[in-house]
Amino acid sequence: MTTSKRIAGLLGPTLIAIAMSESMNLRTMLNNPAPVVLVYLNGTLLFIAGLAIVRDHNRWTGGWPLLVTLTGWLAILGGLIRMFAPVAAQREVRSPNSVYALLIVLLAVGVFLTFKAYRP
Repeated sequence: MTTSKRIAGLLGPTLIAIAMSESMNLRTMLNNPAPVVLVYLNGTLLFIAGLAIVRDHNRWTGGWPLLVTLTGWLAILGGLIRMFAPVAAQREVRSPNSVYALLIVLLAVGVFLTFKAYRP
């Protein structure tokens, strides 16, 4: 099994679960913002996950494995933003529609990576 398939097999179902659970609980999360320390912790975990992906899979060649690398780099960036500016990161969520759009993208990427990882 290639590294791309192994990471996609973890990343795909994770993105699907995140997208679905956050969309189901979005109204509650918008009405009850998390304490800054939880945003910081979320950023730290996101940074670590992104760094693990990039350290093991930093491939800039064409094809679907590039999506795995890009997801790792976006996780690093998102984690750093949440770590260094947790209040600003939390304040940026103004419209539930923009969050739903992001969750749809995460769901699509998750389904695509899951398909690529588990197909024969």
